[in-house]
Amino acid sequence: MKTAVWLYLFLFVAFFDLHAQYPILTPFAISIGAAPSFIGLMMGMYSITHLPGNLIAGFGVDRYGSRLFIVFSLLAAGVILLFQSNVTDPWQLLLLRSISGFVLAFLSPACLALLARLTDDRTEQGKLMAGNGLVHTLASVVSPAAGAYLVAKIGFAVAFTVLGWVLVITAICALFFIKDINRKLDETKVAADGEPPAPAALKKKKQAEPMPALPWLIFLLPVGISCAQGILSFELPLMAKTKEAMMTTGLLFSVISIGALITLSMMFLNRFPAFSRTLFGSVCLALMYFGIAADVPLPLPVMLLGIGMAKGIVLPALSTLLIELSGGARYGRTFSILSIAFSVGAFLGPMLAGQLRGHISPYYIAFLGLMIGLTLLPFYKIRTMTPNTHFS
Repeated sequence: MKTAVWLYLFLFVAFFDLHAQYPILTPFAISIGAAPSFIGLMMGMYSITHLPGNLIAGFGVDRYGSRLFIVFSLLAAGVILLFQSNVTDPWQLLLLRSISGFVLAFLSPACLALLARLTDDRTEQGKLMAGNGLVHTLASVVSPAAGAYLVAKIGFAVAFTVLGWVLVITAICALFFIKDINRKLDETKVAADGEPPAPAALKKKKQAEPMPALPWLIFLLPVGISCAQGILSFELPLMAKTKEAMMTTGLLFSVISIGALITLSMMFLNRFPAFSRTLFGSVCLALMYFGIAADVPLPLPVMLLGIGMAKGIVLPALSTLLIELSGGARYGRTFSILSIAFSVGAFLGPMLAGQLRGHISPYYIAFLGLMIGLTLLPFYKIRTMTPNTHFS
């Protein structure tokens, strides 16, 4: 599992670097003359330009492997940050962020596909997906504060330069230390007598066992999840009117990450079926958003901790469920469609919140989006396609 260790290390550095930009991009855009409406457009363009990158990654990862796409994504994102350090006009920033959204769209499908290929065991795959979520969450807990501190000490230009070179160096290291794994289940299995199966038998087996078709409605759930997350990311900063309030808002985002960290650390959860974890976590997530919309008598940090814990359950479970439904093949395409669904939701969430918040609580919109995704889940088809899971 050396590949997994190296991959987690590079993912931590990459996610740390990328999340460190979250608290500094908006102030930087304002400092060069961008209006709030323009900043919203910039955030939307970043999500929309993910889509073509996700589509290319889906077919490219399955055909050429994950390694080159990971290296390209990290290297290109680092170079863009180096250019971003010299930006003086909002339109230049919009262009660079749009390109950044495109090149970073390759990173998640390539990494998830590589992790999925490391083992054939469903429980181990679930642990690897949970590990990916754990690394992501650890980076998101500490990096926003680190980014803000970096800018306070050395300024925007130097901070972007430092972050850019970190990504470039990470890409170079990934080129040497990450190895592709082309796992073909039928071809690697050895017969009982120690001899590999004959090519004719392999061909006959492949013809007799076609790859199952994914139920497309399952991707409505990640759209709902990312839509709800986008609404939360849009609403929480609006609470900040002073510098002290901005610090409080940053702590609230950390509370969400801590909640996710709690459940991601509960490795025993991976022993439960991925479908059950996905369903349970999504229901809990929807109820948390409904609770905020209904002003239940609980402190907001407690509700946000619950949202984080629910995300820590559902996100790795959803990835594992898609691995099971894919039949052990075409991981690149499967995870690229997942990334597309997340990108669509991330675009819809802030847009709906901005347009409808005067008429209805945005958190209620988040609840509705999650419930639509849950209601339209193809329950019967998923249960029949998912292999039985035994507890041990």
